[in-house]
Amino acid sequence: MKIDKKIKNLTLTGLMAALITLFTAFIFHIPTGVNGGYVHLGDALIYLSAVLLPWPYAMAAGAIGGGLADLLTAPMWAPATVIIKILIVLPFTSRRKGLLNKRNLIAPVIAMFITVIGYYIADLIIFGKEAAFLISVTSNGIQGLGSAAVFYILSAALEKAGVRRLCS
Repeated sequence: MKIDKKIKNLTLTGLMAALITLFTAFIFHIPTGVNGGYVHLGDALIYLSAVLLPWPYAMAAGAIGGGLADLLTAPMWAPATVIIKILIVLPFTSRRKGLLNKRNLIAPVIAMFITVIGYYIADLIIFGKEAAFLISVTSNGIQGLGSAAVFYILSAALEKAGVRRLCS
């Protein structure tokens, strides 16, 4: 029986949004500073969504998963998170054969810069202080590097397992 591509994409989007919420809000969730921010590995799953799903679906998974996680843990960040999680999908591609193609190897670095800049701007809007620069950049940089490492490991494992052809 052939499963409709749209149903596959919607199902994987929902699954990824749930995993992103869990990995952002509860699994390896480390609070940083007094601004309500935290380090997590949910972005690694957003990156994975971006290589498995077309952009609109991956953007939805990231926005829903990240937004729900913030609503559960630090609601003031939810609006910024939704925007940032949509943007970090853009450097990736799901249109190439391998999960770890040249573009997707570089994409986590670009996504990390989007995250760092996006949350720094949100810090300025929410708190109105530039003093948070070091904390914001450091914690978001660490989060980005950790998420990139987890993304590379998960992508390599899933590629070896042939997951790409199941999503196609």
